[in-house]
Amino acid sequence: MAHYPVNHSLRQTYRLLAGAAGAYLILAGAVGVAATWGEPFFHRGHDWALGLRMNPAGAWLAVVLGLAVLGAVLLGGNVHHHGSLLMGWGVLSVSMVLLALIQTDANVLNVSMVNIIVLTLLGLVVLTAGLYGKVGDPEAERAENELAHRRG
Repeated sequence: MAHYPVNHSLRQTYRLLAGAAGAYLILAGAVGVAATWGEPFFHRGHDWALGLRMNPAGAWLAVVLGLAVLGAVLLGGNVHHHGSLLMGWGVLSVSMVLLALIQTDANVLNVSMVNIIVLTLLGLVVLTAGLYGKVGDPEAERAENELAHRRG
């Protein structure tokens, strides 16, 4: 079983970074929605928003994903811990699938290599925030630390 530190001293810093990642996704998606307004949903054009190539589908996906990340961050506690773990792994998985499809006709989100790099970095930030975001009472923290030190 994985050991997640309880009440890590930098969990608020990681939470802030995850919030910034979510805000960037929302902002990039909103700019992308505005830039691609009126185009077909899976358009393969050359529209860019905050350094990312966008089409309406990718822009709306970025907005929804950003809202989910920011929602988990704002709720905090173990909702943030579990939500960030899930969304971090999800974003990393999506970025790897998009990497495999980037030079094919299946690239329906119209991503470029820049999109892949940014999604991978954002996924790592959100995942790291989830790894260090576990919250518990002081007794749970002591028990978790004793268990970790006994094993190591």
